[in-house]
Amino acid sequence: MATIYDYNAFPINFNPMNRVSIIIPTLNEATCLERTLRQLSILNPAAWEVLVVDGGSQDETVAIALSCQTQVIYSNIPGRSVQMNLGAQTATGDILCFLHADTLVPDDIVAVIQKTLFDSQIVAGGFISLMSGSQQTRWGFSLHNYLKTYYAPLLFRPHLFIKGLRLIFGDQVIFCRRTDFLECDGFDAELPIMEEADLCLKLVRLGKIKLVNRIVESSDRRVASWGEFKAIFIYLAIGFLWGFGVSGRYLKQFYEEVR
Repeated sequence: MATIYDYNAFPINFNPMNRVSIIIPTLNEATCLERTLRQLSILNPAAWEVLVVDGGSQDETVAIALSCQTQVIYSNIPGRSVQMNLGAQTATGDILCFLHADTLVPDDIVAVIQKTLFDSQIVAGGFISLMSGSQQTRWGFSLHNYLKTYYAPLLFRPHLFIKGLRLIFGDQVIFCRRTDFLECDGFDAELPIMEEADLCLKLVRLGKIKLVNRIVESSDRRVASWGEFKAIFIYLAIGFLWGFGVSGRYLKQFYEEVR
């Protein structure tokens, strides 16, 4: 079960230097980016900075980011891993938060992240992802996403599960200290998918990974495009093949991009 944190137990001014940088990798995200950036503009407390790292969008993604007064970093090489690493290198905050352009976060996410990492034994964390769209909430997929944070490491890396490994995926808004991220050499630039899970395997050497008992809302656009049965097959197949050691570079061919 997810740990329920009593955030009131922490001192109010526990560490004013824990500045949170939010990094958003983008590629043709014009349909959802404006809503995400608008929501980030009302965070309380505010993020230290929001960085959009674009991989060569051909739509209005960059124009939207600039119109929202957001710093844009241009990556010569597309790919989430490369873009997020570039964002981490550019960021000046103490904590890095990696956010997908189609994911909405709670208004107090900065405080939640700061207070989660106040515990020195916790090296990284993420949130419970509620998958939804304009027509419905995908309760079954959301439940599975929650459960796989625990059952995937328990099945495939039980020795690391005992040490505190929880697998946090992209739609769960993974966050960690910048120093720990750099010590682990960040995301594997060669991985086109499963890059967050790979990062978790490296971060757990430094401490525990926590699933915070708060919700972020992620788009169901892949499920809506693929259909539920195809989506179930793809998610389970990729997860189990990766668990048995199949490279993310090979698995990418089964994971279609949806915008």
